[in-house]
Amino acid sequence: MTVLPITIWGEPVLHRRASEVETFDDELRTLIADMFETNEAANGVGLAAPQVGVGKRIFVFKYANDDDAPDEGVVVNPVLTLSKVSGALPDPDEHVEGCLSFPGEHYPLQRADWARVQGFDGHGKPLDFVATGWFARVIQHEYDHLDGKLYVNRLVDRYARKAMKQAKKNGWGVPGLTWMPGVDPDPFGH
Repeated sequence: MTVLPITIWGEPVLHRRASEVETFDDELRTLIADMFETNEAANGVGLAAPQVGVGKRIFVFKYANDDDAPDEGVVVNPVLTLSKVSGALPDPDEHVEGCLSFPGEHYPLQRADWARVQGFDGHGKPLDFVATGWFARVIQHEYDHLDGKLYVNRLVDRYARKAMKQAKKNGWGVPGLTWMPGVDPDPFGH
């Protein structure tokens, strides 16, 4: 298994819809293993293939949950069904997210509290489970990556302005920027 570099906001693969996985083979399973290894090295709760420069509809997660779902897994070609997202402003203490592709930053975002996840594992076996609470947030965050969105694209104006100001300050928004988990300092200080 290999730890892969994580792309940073501005890399084109992060900003376009990922393509469906058509072949469940050893190459796919190697990518999935590398994604698990990378997520672990980055102290992440989830990682989508576009975050490692691969425009495929795959994400991995590692999040202890009370749902009838695994604490660690992969979803290939996912489909989500969500509960309604509250129209209330996000709580800056309770609804804060971060992203390995927008490293070191945190902003509040309102998400659905419930998500049904359907898709496939790395062998093409169907998956179907429900995620609630923070686990639902993790799933939605990773799924957004597959549609070319980062959580900062969903922020309310006040936080969106702060995020874009920080991106500019960090020199992000251009292709070719990455960071290497386990080599570069952990941007979230784990």
